[in-house]
Amino acid sequence: MKTIATDYLQQMIDVRRHLHMYPEKSFEAYETQQYILKQLERYEDIEIISPIGDTLSILATIGTKKPHIAFRADFDALPIPDEKDVLYRSKNDGFSHACGHDAHTATLLGLVDAVYANRDKLNGTVSFIFQDSEELLPGSAKRIVESGVLKDVDKVYGQHYWSQIDLNTVEVCEGELISSPDSFNITIVGSGGHAAYPHTTVDPIVIASEVIISLQSIISRQLSPLDKAVFSFGAVEGGNAFNVIPGKVSIRGTTRSFDKEISNKVKDIVERECKYIAEKRGAKAEVDYVQGFPAVINHANEAEVVRQAVESVELNYKEATPLMIGEDFSYYINEIPGAFFLTGSRSDEATGYAHHSSTFDIDERAMLNGLSLFMKILENEGVVEWN
Repeated sequence: MKTIATDYLQQMIDVRRHLHMYPEKSFEAYETQQYILKQLERYEDIEIISPIGDTLSILATIGTKKPHIAFRADFDALPIPDEKDVLYRSKNDGFSHACGHDAHTATLLGLVDAVYANRDKLNGTVSFIFQDSEELLPGSAKRIVESGVLKDVDKVYGQHYWSQIDLNTVEVCEGELISSPDSFNITIVGSGGHAAYPHTTVDPIVIASEVIISLQSIISRQLSPLDKAVFSFGAVEGGNAFNVIPGKVSIRGTTRSFDKEISNKVKDIVERECKYIAEKRGAKAEVDYVQGFPAVINHANEAEVVRQAVESVELNYKEATPLMIGEDFSYYINEIPGAFFLTGSRSDEATGYAHHSSTFDIDERAMLNGLSLFMKILENEGVVEWN
């Protein structure tokens, strides 16, 4: 499998580096979309749907038989400067592919080429989902599913290159893999004044402090210790002078969980507690609680297909530990059986920086592993027999 995949490695590297130099943010990746379409239109007999609904996403399909297997790659970048000293450094100031979506897309285009070259051996159908937005809510996966273009798909797979996992190691698990990321913005509206006369004010700083202390007990006292959940504050803003009590304070943070019921419960607690604490102090609380993507919950059978593929192509398999991040691949596998997995891309210090950092990079040999796994999954699903 790897021998065949090796034929496409340099091509994937070239595509990945082009995309890396020209990153575009979510919902506005127009040039990236056109670049992908240009790659796809080199071939005849590929059905292409673009755009999908009101997104910039693309669906390419080869074949007409069953089973019908789909793979997904995202192609949006981040508003993070690229501070690496490499030839393929971003040329779009202030933006970079700091999460590996360029490599996801390059790998999926490599799979298109491999499947097309072996289309006479197809015993099924393969679809390739190029998703334009994943980094920002609401993402595009939900709208792609709702458009109905995947109605005939039997299974769907996706991967993420992961800089915290060593090259040649792949992590997957059945069940909970990636959490649902909620966010909240709380504004405490009081009445400001001179710091020398606090009794004439309704101090939102003191009230915000009380809110923070109270809400920190959600995990330890209001949820079961068996529930997987995180509740964190990330920003507190209010005032700009040492001797002035401000009129309002804003508090921002996030909740991560794997269960919609937990998300709903935390939302209710936040809204209730903020209102109660603010009102008893003579202030007002405005709460904007946004529930994020659903959690990624892998299907058992498809997770096993991935595990077998990992071992078949002689990579190192490791049971994945659930991650408290966010990923809208969940929308696909909420409707279609499937699995998401993490492909290691770290081989040294330069390829070990965290995702969403200004120095993020991958060992491009990881794309050889990613492509090999996609090809082996297709073989295991009975869709194609490779030479």
